[in-house]
Amino acid sequence: MIRNYQPCSDRNKEKSFVFIRKVLSLFAILPTFAEGRSQPNKRLIDTNFIVKTLGLEPHIEGGYFKRTYLSDQSLIPEHSRKHRKAMSSIFYLLSENSPVGQFHLNKSDIVHYFHIGDPITYYLIYPDGALEMLTLGSELAEGQSLQLVVPGGVWKASKLDPAGTRGFGLISEAVSPAFDYEDMILGTQEDLITQFPQHSAVIREIFSLKDISSGSD
Repeated sequence: MIRNYQPCSDRNKEKSFVFIRKVLSLFAILPTFAEGRSQPNKRLIDTNFIVKTLGLEPHIEGGYFKRTYLSDQSLIPEHSRKHRKAMSSIFYLLSENSPVGQFHLNKSDIVHYFHIGDPITYYLIYPDGALEMLTLGSELAEGQSLQLVVPGGVWKASKLDPAGTRGFGLISEAVSPAFDYEDMILGTQEDLITQFPQHSAVIREIFSLKDISSGSD
């Protein structure tokens, strides 16, 4: 059967533009269009949009998170005598009002995957006292990485790039065995400076930003 072609009405065209704009706005890759006229680029998504859309909640170490995966399989890790789920994964977000993840230590390796937003710099202090700084971001030509592995037993802090234009950085983390708060130690400024006095400037910087973000929530 052959159907007669009916041109789209102006109203249908407008609905189509609205739908396309909503889809593209999630990735913020194109300027906003309205009534056939191009408008200046805007910050099409922000922290509130991501928190609401992904259902994120404040994290104890700073930033926002949501668990997105928990394995059905179990195992007994070397550092624990109880059965644990084999793997878990989360979304993790840093923002202008919560720009740091404070220093903490996990017993298991954690893999970090960059998604969207401004770069995030990681400060890693190894058991031997070595300090390593690595940046997750999309600008590979500038030395940023899309993926970062942090071994268990390493002190880790993260900071959103203050010169960024998006106001947030969104990543995912995967850990095996599945994350358990029993496996995480939150550091204090006093204890870390005592243990790593050679890195006191970095430690104080991270904790000063933590204080700012805590006061703004």
